[in-house]
Amino acid sequence: MGPERRFILGVDVGTTAVRAGAFALDGAARHVRTRAYPLLQPLPGWQVQDPDVLVAATLAAVSACVADTAGAEVVALAVSSPRYGVIGLDTTLSPVTPLLTGRDTRSAEVARDLRVSGQSRELHRVTGTPVHPGSPLCKLMWFARHEPYLCSVTRWWIGLKDYLVHRLTGTLVTELSSASGTGMFDVHRRVWSAGVLDLVGVSGSQLPPVLPTTGVLRLSSAAGQAVGLPSGTPVVVGAGDGPSSSLGMAAIDSTVAGLTLAATGALRTVVAAPLVDPAETFSCAALTEDAWVIGETVNNGGNVVRWTGRALEPGLRPASDDQLAAPELLALAERVAPGSDGLVMLPYLLADRAEEGESGPPGAYLGLRSEHSRGHLVRAAVEGVCLQLGGVRDRLAELTPVSSVRLAGGAFRSPLWRAVMAAVLDCPVRASGAADDVALGAAALGLFAIGLAPDLPGAVAQLDPEGARTEPITVDPALAAAYRGLRTKLPALITVAGRLGEILDEVAAGPRIERRADALPRGVMRG
Repeated sequence: MGPERRFILGVDVGTTAVRAGAFALDGAARHVRTRAYPLLQPLPGWQVQDPDVLVAATLAAVSACVADTAGAEVVALAVSSPRYGVIGLDTTLSPVTPLLTGRDTRSAEVARDLRVSGQSRELHRVTGTPVHPGSPLCKLMWFARHEPYLCSVTRWWIGLKDYLVHRLTGTLVTELSSASGTGMFDVHRRVWSAGVLDLVGVSGSQLPPVLPTTGVLRLSSAAGQAVGLPSGTPVVVGAGDGPSSSLGMAAIDSTVAGLTLAATGALRTVVAAPLVDPAETFSCAALTEDAWVIGETVNNGGNVVRWTGRALEPGLRPASDDQLAAPELLALAERVAPGSDGLVMLPYLLADRAEEGESGPPGAYLGLRSEHSRGHLVRAAVEGVCLQLGGVRDRLAELTPVSSVRLAGGAFRSPLWRAVMAAVLDCPVRASGAADDVALGAAALGLFAIGLAPDLPGAVAQLDPEGARTEPITVDPALAAAYRGLRTKLPALITVAGRLGEILDEVAAGPRIERRADALPRGVMRG
């Protein structure tokens, strides 16, 4: 490696691991290092982490990346993380709570109360964040109800990235993207909302100042020694993982949606200003001051097919977490006709964000017959996930134009996933070659922030010229027509499954067995 090569570091601090990527400014080299950490569940619905464990893992991953650059210049470090975590700090800036992750649903009752009272609609209108148990707003209201003493000793309420940036630079701040995910920030006026803070019981002085996502701080001497970089190296505060992912896969044109599918799925597009949907479904988060990412994350993605594989073929294991399902399992599904011969799966094995901690629609196989094989069950799972994401695209298109979709994520390495998803979307679809899209997006935003790229698309293309070259996916018209017909029937099927769920919940709750047998569909497996 020549001494003239320069790198920028992008750090993706995820829920179960941190990925640090060193990207050469000429796009000719990349080094990625990961460090895993546990997600703790001390009580039902609680999903927490030790913030200092995450800091240690981040420093270790960054240090390994720096070593991989073999002494080349690192021009900056940029950070991304999930937007919904909450940490309480005391006056010495030491944690008095664990990190409550976005998956922590202890505040489900708070979210339900806000929706029942009708307050959720105004909260969403002001903040761009739907009311759900993962929201920091709901978490802080839960603390006020159940941990008043802890609230009295908490000087600061911050997010995960705020804590990481503090440990890297010695400065306690947040940024526009993370602030816009708290449910307490007025995304239209770009300030903490006094009215929302009154409702939550938090003062503005307990929340960090808000920088642009392109804000630049400096690496502290202690952090520099820990990772092998000079003190004073620029640290770009960066954006949340969703906006960073959209940037990393170069899905930032105003009519292009980015769809990522790994264990979970997400579909997002970029708009010029905060956009709030009346259905209180989509979140809207900043990438920069004039680029906002609106979309939805679904908890039931590739993990549904992974579950199907464990249930049906426990001996067939995927080679890696990114693979999600063994190729032999997907090969069974490829031999089944589109539509799975009348078998439909509703893939709601996990509650989606709005229903976390509540019953929500149940997962179900509908239309099960004796002629259906393992291949049918697997293909129906793939189709169910894709149909769910197609519905997200349809709802998003009612708010802002979506003329094409770009696919990324481990699931789309499979030809079956790509073909089914493209046919369900039935619009121009391209597959992005971008890997490590969140870390890449963080690095690209950092490159733009320090003035080494003229714009965001140019920054991505500079760091990842191969990933910027997308591959068009041909949509099979017959396949698209088959799924179009199925999509029209989905609302009725979801209603049937919901009623079935109510009936089965009644059965589980007591001995009353007067069931409406005629209301049940032919063969059903309920999740």
